[in-house]
Amino acid sequence: MERVRIGVVGTGLSGHFHLNNYSKLRGSKVDVVAVCSKDADLATVAKAYGIPDNYDDFRRILERKDVDVVDLCVSTDLHEAFCIETARAGKHIICEKPLTGYFGKDQKAEHIGFEVSKKLMLKEALRSCDRVAKAVAENHVKFMYAENWVYAPPFVKLKNLIKASGGTVLDIRAEESHSGSAAAYSRKWKTSGGGALMRLGAHPVGGVLHLKHYEGILKYGKPIRPKSVTAEVKQHTKIESFLKEKKKYIVSAWEDVEDWGVMVINFEDNSTATVFSSDGVLGGVRNTLSVYLSNAVVNVNMNPNNVLQVYAPEPHIFGDEYIAEKLETKAGWNFPSPDEDWVRGYPQELEDFVDAVRLNREPISGIDLARDVVEAIYAGYASAEEGKRLLLKRE
Repeated sequence: MERVRIGVVGTGLSGHFHLNNYSKLRGSKVDVVAVCSKDADLATVAKAYGIPDNYDDFRRILERKDVDVVDLCVSTDLHEAFCIETARAGKHIICEKPLTGYFGKDQKAEHIGFEVSKKLMLKEALRSCDRVAKAVAENHVKFMYAENWVYAPPFVKLKNLIKASGGTVLDIRAEESHSGSAAAYSRKWKTSGGGALMRLGAHPVGGVLHLKHYEGILKYGKPIRPKSVTAEVKQHTKIESFLKEKKKYIVSAWEDVEDWGVMVINFEDNSTATVFSSDGVLGGVRNTLSVYLSNAVVNVNMNPNNVLQVYAPEPHIFGDEYIAEKLETKAGWNFPSPDEDWVRGYPQELEDFVDAVRLNREPISGIDLARDVVEAIYAGYASAEEGKRLLLKRE
């Protein structure tokens, strides 16, 4: 296959990330032949990216014989159904993180995050993962899990350093945080499947699980898997003194989802990883990872990084020039990235997926990592609800 023909579904934030980064591959490895969205300005988006066809129903893309891969940049509550339909249509799948979750579509309660057992959520979320995996296997298509962290150049360099050092990974500390999602879907469990731990934590959880998998293959020829999870979740924006503050610099309209979470993952070799996620952190997105080996320390700062350091006494000075994602002000000291998408692994991720289809091989990030992330996060929710460590079931 010379070029992979892709149909993109969804033109929100992740959809634009993907469309922007396909531009580096188009004409050599990729043709984006169609885009689908409910966006009223879809035709304008399609024209801006030079995409010949656009639809408001993603099944129109599935019907096309000239589409090899469907890139699903839709909300998480749609992932299972869209993945299964795509697999049955014989198309390879790119799916945004996290793979799926529990959304309580059969629950009458409005705030299921407060009213449904998290152990039940864990059980049902894993069933959802398994239904996707079954459809993928039965229809002989590839599933490519869009976890950009594992493709980020600093992360790839970290893996090389772990391999070169020969040391033992003892402790990992990872975080994704910012000042809160502006998306309305993120406020409720029924549409988001969880709060900060789910929406933000999926990145660092995916990163640490992948690292221990990688270390295990190097040392033992098999992955080092998580064996238990301990977690806490909070709604920091419900603190009484915060509620009294007149001006809010962080998003505070959360309903039945947490705005802060921390997980400690214990692995089979007795190493640990601690994952932080918060919607209450000012100063732009934090994507950080520290790995403590028996013979080395590696700190990865995807955001913020110090490749560039800039200062402006007033926010208007840099005009419309982009600085960093979710930055509240351009005044003061800031840390712009020369190419934020590249540092965070988006073009590398998409190129791996395209090459997996072209060369008929498995992607670096696939269905196993996607399922393990869902399992760890929902085990974290169950642990937080019960106030104790949750052991993961292993066959």
